[in-house]
Amino acid sequence: MSFKFEKLLIWQKAMDFGEEIYLLTETFPKKEMYNLSSQILRASDSIALNISEGSIEQSTPEFKRFLGYSIRSIAEVVTCLYKAKRRKYLSEEQFTKMYKDCFDLMNMTIAFKSQLK
Repeated sequence: MSFKFEKLLIWQKAMDFGEEIYLLTETFPKKEMYNLSSQILRASDSIALNISEGSIEQSTPEFKRFLGYSIRSIAEVVTCLYKAKRRKYLSEEQFTKMYKDCFDLMNMTIAFKSQLK
């Protein structure tokens, strides 16, 4: 027994991505706990949350709308990554890896959304 969204690769990837962001924020300064850390955590968690919420008892147009929210949350994470990099909380390597993960997840989500009929 499982929920429909649990089988979706984009949901699985979004779940893993959220955990990577969580671990990353553990290295941010404590002064960012209620600012940048909180913002990037909420945005990264929102990716998987919107995928799951949109997949349950929603029409296709409604599911596509929730996938759009996930894509916008990815863009929000990217902006937070830039903020973290500018504040020297991330190395260039960390930024590049997380940026690529965002890009890949966004493209997967857009492709999945375009296949829905």
